[in-house]
Amino acid sequence: MDTNETDPQHGIPAATDGAADDATDLADLSDPADLPAPARRRSSPTIYDVAQAAGVAPSTVSRAFSRPGRVNAETAERIRRVAAELGYRTNPMARALATTHTSLLALVVPDITNPVYFEIINGVQDEAAEAGYTVLLVDSRESDKREREALERALPIVDGIVLGTSRMSDAAIRMIAKQKPMVALNRAVREIPSVVPDNARGVRRALEHLGELEHDVVTYLAGPEASWADGMRWRGLREASLELSVHVRRIGPLSPTVAGGVAAAKAWMDAPTTGVIAYNDLVAIGFIRTVQQRGKKVPDDVSVIGYDNIFAADLVSPALTTVATPRRALGAAAVRNLVAQIKGAHPRGGPPVVVPVKLVERESTTRNGRG
Repeated sequence: MDTNETDPQHGIPAATDGAADDATDLADLSDPADLPAPARRRSSPTIYDVAQAAGVAPSTVSRAFSRPGRVNAETAERIRRVAAELGYRTNPMARALATTHTSLLALVVPDITNPVYFEIINGVQDEAAEAGYTVLLVDSRESDKREREALERALPIVDGIVLGTSRMSDAAIRMIAKQKPMVALNRAVREIPSVVPDNARGVRRALEHLGELEHDVVTYLAGPEASWADGMRWRGLREASLELSVHVRRIGPLSPTVAGGVAAAKAWMDAPTTGVIAYNDLVAIGFIRTVQQRGKKVPDDVSVIGYDNIFAADLVSPALTTVATPRRALGAAAVRNLVAQIKGAHPRGGPPVVVPVKLVERESTTRNGRG
């Protein structure tokens, strides 16, 4: 190759012969400010400053940091000492762009202010850190459009994606999964590895509990229309109602927030039932507050069960009976599956990994006194 030939993308001299390897090493460590340019203003030490002070070639400095086994131990130690004295720091993002490995994982959640995601985030972060990864957190604000746009921006810089409670369509999720390893959390998607709580078992235990307390008509306060979990819970309730001889009806879809619970309470007042199962704890809390303000007593007039067992469930009055989901375990399991894919494991696109749930009985439920 002619030494005057240039790289058509960047307009800089192309590496020749053995220099190609050195150029790759430099890309591992250098950002654009490190490239020689007549008008460059240096605000911090570069790889070239370290090379000059250590009396070695810039490519040797690069290898000392990125591939230390290829540099004489004494030389590598001298380079590190000089770099420390000068205050030089490697650029991990530049190295990542050159090697296509960033040690970043994206975690997408629909609402970061919803307490249900606190422990999921902690579980994801703890497991990711243990595996040597950092988590990039994306809040889609319950918008499938915002979720898709954020993922498109994140795809070039992450090694994999944990998609938490996605609001996107199955087709959109599968399209993104073709580009980077992915695990769906709280959502089962065909051909995509998924980790979900046992929704059917959770609502069945809730309905069994109300049935045992002699509540024969129960209202379900539904979640968002695009929520996969909401669909599974409503289906589970309908199936369980036939076996348990408890009639269920539905109010919603609702926002999965306290405000959603307020709206549900206003609708419930028009045709009250003695039992209520809410899509999540926030909806249950909003419901309880509103019916109490309107003169109803919980649990004497209406027994209420939430879902998720967030930290506030036992702080409200009365303390909330709820279905507890192991959210930290869900997040950790998703990351373990994702890291295995990144390291070459074949994606497990069969039935989702189902994590067990349990009913936590507190003060918001009691025996139906109207019988």
